[in-house]
Amino acid sequence: MKDPRINTLAHNLINYSVRLQKGEKVLIENFGLQRELVTALVQEAYKAGGFPFVLLKDQQVDRSLLLGATEEHYGKIAEYEANVMKDMDAYIGLRSGDNINEHSDVPDGSMKISSQTIGRKVHNEIRVPKTKWVVLRYPTASMAQLAKMSSEAFEDFYFDVCNLDYSKMDKAMDALVQLMNKTDQVRLKGPDTDLAFSIKDIPAVKCAGHLNIPDGEVYSAPVKDSVNGTISFNTPSPYNGFTFENVKLTFKHGKIADASANDSEKINQIFDTDEGARYIGEFAIGVNPYILHPMEDILFDEKIDGSFHFTPGQCYDDAYNGNHSTVHWDMVMIQRPEYGGGEIYFDDVLIRKDGRFVIPELEGLNPENLK
Repeated sequence: MKDPRINTLAHNLINYSVRLQKGEKVLIENFGLQRELVTALVQEAYKAGGFPFVLLKDQQVDRSLLLGATEEHYGKIAEYEANVMKDMDAYIGLRSGDNINEHSDVPDGSMKISSQTIGRKVHNEIRVPKTKWVVLRYPTASMAQLAKMSSEAFEDFYFDVCNLDYSKMDKAMDALVQLMNKTDQVRLKGPDTDLAFSIKDIPAVKCAGHLNIPDGEVYSAPVKDSVNGTISFNTPSPYNGFTFENVKLTFKHGKIADASANDSEKINQIFDTDEGARYIGEFAIGVNPYILHPMEDILFDEKIDGSFHFTPGQCYDDAYNGNHSTVHWDMVMIQRPEYGGGEIYFDDVLIRKDGRFVIPELEGLNPENLK
């Protein structure tokens, strides 16, 4: 029997996240062949009067393609997928799979070809700026393992997170958006971390279920050359099939001057991908009350309650700081007490301590007020 929570999720994705209207076309792209949710999405799209299109992909097949990738070939794939994407009003990207490390043995050069063709032409140039889009994961045994939970417990967690009342969160975020839009200087403090930068005149954007499921962040970006200091991340950071740990970055005038991790050579190769990879494209504060611990899946980890993430690489157009890169790598720090604590200051005023907002106008974003 199909879990009824799948129908609720499908309804929310079609009617809240992408707001599908009568006569609009939605591309449902599924990596992982999760038939139940795809079928429910098709049914909900029809109920809304829309036209669903379905594209099914598989991570193991994708790996085979990447192993033989050439710029010429992937340029043609990008052209094909771009032509499809141009014709859509909305996009739902459903990601799942049995192995988070399926691409771990794909050469870095092949991954770079993919990101510079399909990633740039389809995602950056068409999907993000020109469609209503949302991306999400689907629960699998491998995700439960990463979360260190039983399959049943993880499914309960998943649906709590994904079927949260995001309209309530959306309203609660307004105060944080307003405060960030008035802020110049930000300071982040924690264990082996003291980082300062400006977000002056760079818009703050709330994320409450329209682009990601799960969701729960407000993001901006540092003024490109303003970041100075050191940050030591306390969560694992997967990137292209490899999980980096103990990542420590030192910034001078906005640029990563020194980077170390469990594989310092590999992480520096990523930061040398292009000029923008050593600058920051996003600063965001996570507030999802149901996500408490990292599970090496960035769609979840970047929304962790009491966290923030700092992102080397490409900035977003709606929080534009002028940085461009094929890299966009969200790195997460949790500031709740069990992770070592920490503070966030806006213009020398403490606004969050040990993961909890401490000024009255932001208390609505503390977890007990969002559940």
